[in-house]
Amino acid sequence: MQTYTNPVYKGYLADPFVWQHQGVYYAIGTGAAEAEGTVNEVAPAQNIDSTRNQCVFPLLQSFDFVNWNFVGNALLRPDPALGNNFWAPEVAYCDGKFYLYYSVGHEDKNHQLRVATSDTPLGPYQDVGESLVNLKSCPFAIDPHPFCDDDGQWYLFYARDFLDTEGGVRVGTALFVDRLQTMTKLAGEGKVVLRARSDWQRFLANRLMYGEIFDWHTLEGPCVRKHEGRYYCFYSGGRWETENYGVDYGVANSVMGPYSDAGNETGPRVLKSVPDFVIGPGHNSIVLGPDGETEYMVYHAWTKNMDKRQICLDKLIWTADKPHCDGPTWTPQAIATKSI
Repeated sequence: MQTYTNPVYKGYLADPFVWQHQGVYYAIGTGAAEAEGTVNEVAPAQNIDSTRNQCVFPLLQSFDFVNWNFVGNALLRPDPALGNNFWAPEVAYCDGKFYLYYSVGHEDKNHQLRVATSDTPLGPYQDVGESLVNLKSCPFAIDPHPFCDDDGQWYLFYARDFLDTEGGVRVGTALFVDRLQTMTKLAGEGKVVLRARSDWQRFLANRLMYGEIFDWHTLEGPCVRKHEGRYYCFYSGGRWETENYGVDYGVANSVMGPYSDAGNETGPRVLKSVPDFVIGPGHNSIVLGPDGETEYMVYHAWTKNMDKRQICLDKLIWTADKPHCDGPTWTPQAIATKSI
């Protein structure tokens, strides 16, 4: 029986997104250079002239879901004027082409959503040349998550800033969704998915943002799964550098909402820190395991000395239509495989 022990890859890989294509697993995420805004010139995943451009976003490959190997960097760096902070890439496959959604900006400001394309999962991915959102009306947008509904229509979930408190919601970064008119253009029909309502979702008190001081809250890292006709939007809340960070969810009867995460007032219900063992698990994606049936949550967690975030995975369990993760774990776990 195959087993794994978290983290499944020893290098830095935050905000992990995992997908499977033609029997091979791929993982992409925020690397150390991307997170720190110190992108260096590195070789792309395939043999192209690396002097043409810089490539960002580490890309891993696995043939068994247990052993993960670095195979290069995925994205040909766009105009350096866009910024040095590249965060939270995700990949969608549609009509024979791969689309890499990501955000780029300057530290905590002027982050925009962009998309790049490739004919192969390994890339290199080439930016299409324009932002998915208007920086004037949305100066900070991160964590794009493409979701395809059963009818083939694609949507883009992402996080953006809100400064109002109408209805008792908290100021800060929260979740939004829009329909994709094409794989590279939003329809402009966006709706709020979820706003922060609870103390555990606080990022920082007395934070200077947009020229004012706020008690800032954060919901980020959306990941949508349709289960028995309902839409579950998993997200991470709180401050990503602390033990308070964890994964919760909202649920809706329609992909565009309204969503509710009622019941989480005391903390995240899906993944949370385990003192002395796992710190700040979050920013998950969901993928089927090798048996083609078992769902896994893929997420990052901090090393004990907080020097890097690493990719982890654990089973996603559905009980009475309510999801929870069989983790976070730090001991050997069995992988569900196809019976022969």
